[in-house]
Amino acid sequence: MELPIESLSTGPPFYLTPKGRMTLGEGPIYRASDSTLHWFDCLSSPSELYILPVDPETGVPTGAARVQALKDSISVAAFRKDQPGSYIGAYHQGICLLDEATGELEVIREIIPSSEREHRRFNDGGVDAAGRFWLAEIDFAAMKFPPGEIPSGYGAPKGRLWRYDPDGSLHLMLPEGLICGNGVKWSPDNSKMYLNDSSGKKIYVFDFDLLSGNISNQRTLVDFQGLDGEPDGMVVDTKGNLWVAIYAMGSVIVFSPAGGRLKEIKLPARYPTCPTWGGKNHDILYITTAKDRTDKPDPNDHGGHMYMLHAAGVRGHAKYEFDG
Repeated sequence: MELPIESLSTGPPFYLTPKGRMTLGEGPIYRASDSTLHWFDCLSSPSELYILPVDPETGVPTGAARVQALKDSISVAAFRKDQPGSYIGAYHQGICLLDEATGELEVIREIIPSSEREHRRFNDGGVDAAGRFWLAEIDFAAMKFPPGEIPSGYGAPKGRLWRYDPDGSLHLMLPEGLICGNGVKWSPDNSKMYLNDSSGKKIYVFDFDLLSGNISNQRTLVDFQGLDGEPDGMVVDTKGNLWVAIYAMGSVIVFSPAGGRLKEIKLPARYPTCPTWGGKNHDILYITTAKDRTDKPDPNDHGGHMYMLHAAGVRGHAKYEFDG
């Protein structure tokens, strides 16, 4: 991979979670109507939802976060169109609705049966411009093998990609092939869909048809083989560049639509997980992180807190809402 053209830094965390470090912060989304940042600690016990009021100009907190305990692990969610206070989300086994005020989780589609709960789970996803919810799985067994070293007898990784439409119909878009599905996003013109496989160390790109919701022509955009880091959550800016959290590498790397490396944003946290655009002009990049859960945690690692970057001259856009 080519060297970054520009190097930036977030500096220290802008928000320290009051309980101490989060286990695995995930799924940040910004709501402009009340300038709040929402995210999950999906591996805490119990899983938790955070809602933090922030200044729309500076991005800094304007009050304490409200923390809501959840009855199952949610790793990604989206706001619902014309349904204030309600999210659609991916919980461990399928699709749920989540009430912001109470934390009540309503399962609307169990996809992974309880008998497979130890073998796979849902991880990341996103809502496309037509208001459809996409969600990707993890194959736990495949994650245990070193990258590129899955035994031939194992077969293809068992992680799948699904699409859930506002009319309640469910569509299997990839029947296999993912080790750890992550970072589902679209190009500004909706002609391309991007999908990360973190443990597979690849960013994939597909041709995308907005009208039908179909994907085709899967190919590799960026290959991380040989690097320590893994592509985790991501966002796209208005120019079509991909801002990808690189787990275990302590950075967010910006790639062009052609896969060229443009810049790198360093964090004092080795495990960034997911960025999102926020602020009045969608030019503030918020980033969730995880704490160091290795056998010998680095005492100088500041993971498990929240970070932000004012992206000068760059804008993103609000995440789409589920139209159901």
